[in-house]
Amino acid sequence: MRKITVLVGSLREGSNSGKLAKALEKLSAEHFEFHYPDLNLPLYNEDLWKNPPASVLKLKADLAATDAVLFVTPEYNRSIPPVIKNVIDWGSRPWGQSSWKNKPVGIVGSSPGAVGSAAAQSHLRSILVTQDVFLLGAPEVYFVFKPDSIDDQGTVADEGSKKFLKSYTDRFAQWIEIVSK
Repeated sequence: MRKITVLVGSLREGSNSGKLAKALEKLSAEHFEFHYPDLNLPLYNEDLWKNPPASVLKLKADLAATDAVLFVTPEYNRSIPPVIKNVIDWGSRPWGQSSWKNKPVGIVGSSPGAVGSAAAQSHLRSILVTQDVFLLGAPEVYFVFKPDSIDDQGTVADEGSKKFLKSYTDRFAQWIEIVSK
């Protein structure tokens, strides 16, 4: 069983992204153990490396101990939320000690809008390729979140959506095996 660090880009309790992450966790239970680190980190500031915050050191330890990373991003103003960028910045430093290098990475996202986080995911992809990750290119998950599409326990209401999300988790598991050899 692979340990997956899941980075949910919304800190809001009951967020659509959090519900999507829980649905993926439930659908992939035979492949993965999901881990949700605390993303309430201070804003990135190079000066803080003089005495690094414990929360940042914990995040870097979590990333070091994981088999892969799954980003679950909402779309804020046609881009990624600040929490995601902050996590990437902290993980990429100090220079020469990036937590991202050679990590298998997947990206999914949700939005109540018709584009389902496509712009945010595009921005996130352009950032992550600079971090030397093994980024899963397809399938892409732009989940248009409708009321009651996923409940608080991670149950997907629509069978077609459930089948699609399950196919994503199966492909992500396959991707991790391919790039981890």
